[in-house]
Amino acid sequence: MKRNLIAGAGGLFRLPRAIGQSAAMEIILTGEPLPAQRAYELGLVNHCVAPDQVMPTALALAEKICAAAPLAVWASRKVVLASAFETDEALIKMTNAEFAGVMASEDTKEGLTAFIEKRLPNWKGR
Repeated sequence: MKRNLIAGAGGLFRLPRAIGQSAAMEIILTGEPLPAQRAYELGLVNHCVAPDQVMPTALALAEKICAAAPLAVWASRKVVLASAFETDEALIKMTNAEFAGVMASEDTKEGLTAFIEKRLPNWKGR
């Protein structure tokens, strides 16, 4: 707005989907920088930490994700990313297909066995 430009690459319709029309309208029409705390309050960022905690926080989150079953992580990520532009009907089909693939994997058997045996699973990604 301040330079007679508008957000490209879908920002004008993706931001309202992410944070609601009112908050998006304010951000888009004023062109003011969005403070980190406000981005956190709006759900644009998951954590708002001190600068010296950025890397430890990011690495802790990455470790949690890496400890999870990779096939389930990949399938879930695929559907979540598609949710920005696909219809609910398409997303249900995609979810069902991903679910079937994950359930038929060796990792599902390993996850259930590890749970029963009260041990950490040894994911193989297949």
